[in-house]
Amino acid sequence: MKKLFHNIIKDNNFLSLTGNVVMAGFGLVVFAMLARSFETEIFGEWVIYLTSATFVEMFRFGLTRTALIRFLSGANGVDRRRFIGSNYMIGLISTIIIIIIIYFFWFLFKEPITEKGYALFFIWYPILAIANLPFNNALTIMQSEEKFKEILVIRLINMVSFAGLLCWNYFGNVGLSVETIVIWHLVINAGTSIICVVFKWDGIFDLFHSTWATTKTLLNFGKYTTLTLIGSNLLRSADTFILSISVLGLGSVAQYSIPLKLTDLVQIPLRSFTATAFPRMSKASISNDIEKVKTLFYQYAGAITYLFIPITIFGYVFAEYFVLVLGGKQFLGIDPITGVSTVLIFQVFALYGLLLPIDRLTGVALDSINRPKKNFYKIIFMVVANVVGDLIAVFVFESLLWVALVTVLFTIIGVIVGYKYLNDEIGIKFGRIFTEGWKIFPELIRNKGKFN
Repeated sequence: MKKLFHNIIKDNNFLSLTGNVVMAGFGLVVFAMLARSFETEIFGEWVIYLTSATFVEMFRFGLTRTALIRFLSGANGVDRRRFIGSNYMIGLISTIIIIIIIYFFWFLFKEPITEKGYALFFIWYPILAIANLPFNNALTIMQSEEKFKEILVIRLINMVSFAGLLCWNYFGNVGLSVETIVIWHLVINAGTSIICVVFKWDGIFDLFHSTWATTKTLLNFGKYTTLTLIGSNLLRSADTFILSISVLGLGSVAQYSIPLKLTDLVQIPLRSFTATAFPRMSKASISNDIEKVKTLFYQYAGAITYLFIPITIFGYVFAEYFVLVLGGKQFLGIDPITGVSTVLIFQVFALYGLLLPIDRLTGVALDSINRPKKNFYKIIFMVVANVVGDLIAVFVFESLLWVALVTVLFTIIGVIVGYKYLNDEIGIKFGRIFTEGWKIFPELIRNKGKFN
């Protein structure tokens, strides 16, 4: 039993899962402190800042992140340094371009941007883009090497510092403004990046090993994965963007952000296992072991789906308590403006979580077999369904509940389209997702905690 426990805690899946659980916990603390520290509309401005920043980050790092992880899985020596150097070069150039574009629009349209609650993003995100570049590059390189213990350390340094600041502000009645909170957020990210540079985790010293060949390889793969990641982010952030310009106002952004944040709990196992699934599938694909790719797909998609069943039930039943803990009493009951309860919206999100494993794993599998174009097409179908559905829900029905229900619809579309594309490429059988996925649990015991 002692050896079993020792093997389990050393397994990459366990380390990845533990890291995401810990980070989600601190993330909830951060969110709860912010929700309680500011009035609803000011909190809505923070949500818009963070949502917009995350959206742009998808472009900056999505351009090379998936590609770098895939190609580093089969690279050694000089090629490895070239890929890492090219990744850094692309990151620097894209960051400079984004900064110029953001400040250009800020100086041209300052008044309407401020009125809609986007001032924090346009003023401060360009600085954040510089501050977190080494930090994010380090995370990508370490994921390709499956160094999940080191990833946990880096993320803890960043998140614990910010959570500590917010707890001090709230419990100590310090009264920091939202602008001051944003500045501290920048400082903490910059400090984390400095640590990554000092310990040579981010690859900056490989910058001048960059070649046009490796840069082109990353960009050719990344042009689709970037659009895929942007599309994936739009599936979450489009709701916030559309609500921010609707008659429901910034208050609806704050209300909707509560159940949206709580769904991060539901997605912890998904993010954890896909982080380990992708490099493993990529290695099998590069070795032309398609059967191994299919087996990994069945195992991960099935096992995570089974794990989601109790998580979904728990989230649905105790939705009210989750909302109370995270947002406070002000988010309980029927909102007078939107006409719907935050609890009901969260229950809808809890149910849609059951659809996520197969949807997400089809995308991971398509990327791993070097079919990012098809994964992009899949996301396009989902984004179109989401945006059109949100526009109808907000501007025709003026209903926050319908915005949540649209989420279920586009996820079903993602499952159907993703399965079809993957089946066309490698010939999979839907039923094996559940038969192979179930086998994982007894195999974990037989293999002494190793997820094969």
